[in-house]
Amino acid sequence: MGISDKDRLLDAVLDHVIFDGWSDTAFDAAVEETGIDPALATSYFPRKALDMAIAFHKRGDAQMTARLASENLSTMRYRDRVAAGVCYRLEAAADHKEAVRRGSALFALPQHALTGGQLVWGTADAIWTALGDTSNDHNWYTKRGTLSGVYAATVLFWLGDESMDHEATWAFLDRRIDNVMQVEKLKAQVNNNPAASKLLAGPNWLLSQIRPPSRFGMSDLPGQTGYGAARNPD
Repeated sequence: MGISDKDRLLDAVLDHVIFDGWSDTAFDAAVEETGIDPALATSYFPRKALDMAIAFHKRGDAQMTARLASENLSTMRYRDRVAAGVCYRLEAAADHKEAVRRGSALFALPQHALTGGQLVWGTADAIWTALGDTSNDHNWYTKRGTLSGVYAATVLFWLGDESMDHEATWAFLDRRIDNVMQVEKLKAQVNNNPAASKLLAGPNWLLSQIRPPSRFGMSDLPGQTGYGAARNPD
């Protein structure tokens, strides 16, 4: 099966993003390079380079998820599996580091900051889901929110890392994952402590009623199947 026109455009734009950023100029150059009809290209990416940047991010998520599924993680500690997810995600974009840098600048703009946050949340959700997370209450949100912060911080560190094989980045990531696991350990200790459980009985009951958005069929929320379809149609 040959590569789709949409993927051809996305591959072509990456070389131009280095010089022109995620811009209409880069989009037009990719269209001209591939020879794809401009109207067809615009149907794939209605907002041109912005939708291309979103597609580029989501392609990295898909590559990371596929790698998590193919690797044998059974001998790893759970915290190392989470770290592996972040590591695989960065390695999926390693050949296009400048495109990631330009994307970070794009999604830092006020008009695109919400979209950028949603993409980071989607990455965190993809990692937890691939690792078999079964949380069905407020933990669904706290896990993804915490990992979103870890991922975003690690990306920024990675962009400036010039160490051999990004060793400094992986050390930075390990420290951040340790922080996440400490939070999870503290939550478990509180839940297993009779005195603390009684003290927090009311708040814990309220938190236990919180459900992931899929419970309500809200597919337009980040991390849900179909999220972003309306903004970035295939």
